[in-house]
Amino acid sequence: QVQLVESGGGLVQPGGSLRLSCVASGSILNINTMAWYRQAPGNQREWVASITNSGSISYSDSVKGRFTISRDNAKSTVYLQMNSLKLEDTAVYYCNMRIQRSRFGLENGYWGQGTQVTVSS
Repeated sequence: QVQLVESGGGLVQPGGSLRLSCVASGSILNINTMAWYRQAPGNQREWVASITNSGSISYSDSVKGRFTISRDNAKSTVYLQMNSLKLEDTAVYYCNMRIQRSRFGLENGYWGQGTQVTVSS
């Protein structure tokens, strides 16, 4: 059983910062791509940022220059440093990881349950 648990969400003023963390636990052989998504009420879930196991990083245009994704493989953790937060960043943030659980197992995608980020003055 693989579980992803996000933390670090909360209420912040426009222009403020938050750092999200997502820790994977369970039977894990290898974690390939780690990513962050978000979903605001009434909206589709959208991709925010991703980082591959080789360190290649991509961001959506809406967060580029403000957010930074990083990973700690020893801790099976992905982070999202969010700076210069805007009202439109308000959403539930979800982490997603592509995980291979065993030598001959397939790579599957796993989701956390999400953490609420609210940007409000």
